[in-house]
Amino acid sequence: MHPIYLDNASTSFPKPACVPDAVYRYMTACGSNVSRGGYRSAYSAEELVFETRERLCALFHGGDARCVVFTPNITTSLNLLLKGFLHPGDHVLVSAMEHNAVMRPLRQLEAAGVMFDRVPCNPDGTLRLSEAEALVRKNTRLFVCLHASNVCGTLLPVEAIGAFCLRHQLRFFLDSAQTAGVFPIDMQTCHIDAVAFTGHKGLLGPQGTGGIVLREDLVQELTPLLAGGTGSMSHTEFMPEFLPDRFEPGTMNLPGLAGLHAALGFLMETGLDTVRAHELALTKRFLEGLRPMQADGRLQILGLPGTENRAGVVSVQTTARDCADIAAELDETFGISTRVGLHCAPAAHQTLGTFPTGTIRFSFGFFNTEDDADRAAAALDALTKEAAHGF
Repeated sequence: MHPIYLDNASTSFPKPACVPDAVYRYMTACGSNVSRGGYRSAYSAEELVFETRERLCALFHGGDARCVVFTPNITTSLNLLLKGFLHPGDHVLVSAMEHNAVMRPLRQLEAAGVMFDRVPCNPDGTLRLSEAEALVRKNTRLFVCLHASNVCGTLLPVEAIGAFCLRHQLRFFLDSAQTAGVFPIDMQTCHIDAVAFTGHKGLLGPQGTGGIVLREDLVQELTPLLAGGTGSMSHTEFMPEFLPDRFEPGTMNLPGLAGLHAALGFLMETGLDTVRAHELALTKRFLEGLRPMQADGRLQILGLPGTENRAGVVSVQTTARDCADIAAELDETFGISTRVGLHCAPAAHQTLGTFPTGTIRFSFGFFNTEDDADRAAAALDALTKEAAHGF
């Protein structure tokens, strides 16, 4: 039985062949640290890291490659942004669909005097942005939100949010976990001050890679989250003020960044339009396969009805049998990997009406096929029929 991986919203798999090749090549042929050696392989490592910054800057339409800061993951990126920017007495706007990577740092900051309000969303995950007007206060400094829900795939209107922030003189931080590498993100057009990204999902790189693309005029408003050695300004015990060293203490995950560099090259060659068209075609095919099951009441499809304003993520809630049991049997009987539960996003599930039971999530990647979508729909059909008839 050929296994089917449909948990790409968690981490993409498989990776392009060039990615593990680049990781292996770095670890066997280079192995040096950046900014810590005056020899050829160290210079080669520095060049690779800088090229990776340049590729990310181009991808997100940032201003200066020095404003691309690397972190171990997007959770660290969001902690750096939120804890570095906000102060007691500040007020923040978030959507009602946020992941805990945003909400848990905000809850910690709330205990220190930061306040936030949730901009309401509809039961399909769409943002009611017009209702944000009444939530803006004199001390509101920031709107932070995800680009697409990791639960149901619904896209938030980033360009409209950016215009709203510009009108109210708010900073705008974007969590691109579910869209980077698939959907275009233009920091200039959308007035985004910081894009937090992860390397291991749509960017097709290794785990342990992430970062932020910053607008240059934001930099001095951010207090670094960590401090330590940078390989620069070693005569002083104070952190450098210049970029990217200001936010990058310690040894980087250089094998991971080598893999991310290769993954970005693959995406540049393939084209985001091609990636997105393929993933959404599979999502549409899968949704069409689920329609009969929804029509006869065996399951509920969450989110928007089609693929417009949707990423390649589909969540369902089964009616006659527990979602966790269905997900386990999808794996054990059919070899299909999914994600079940609350997906680290309890607020999203409360908005969608699926809290506390959660859903089964199917998420498509560039290397999935039409056969994967068809087999997943057929397996779900068989399991929900059994449950409906009490087998």
